[in-house]
Amino acid sequence: MDRALEVGSQVVYVDAKGIAHRALVTHVWRQMADASPDNQPGCNLVYVSGDAAKEDPYGRQLERATSVVYKSRQPAHGFFWAWSDEVEVS
Repeated sequence: MDRALEVGSQVVYVDAKGIAHRALVTHVWRQMADASPDNQPGCNLVYVSGDAAKEDPYGRQLERATSVVYKSRQPAHGFFWAWSDEVEVS
């Protein structure tokens, strides 16, 4: 299935602790893509904080992550993005 990552795309962001969050893409880094089968660019994204203490009069605060690579390009257990059917959000 061909998919195009673009500003406004809904993805899953897995943070440095390995916790998955629903996220929105705010910028796409096309130069981070390569000729591999998983040719997906990197991105910047925004997500709702998972920390209940980060609450203000507007609700739960937003957090941002920048230069996030696609899951197949990240050897660590976190700090990557994936499509919503590839990673379960609990």
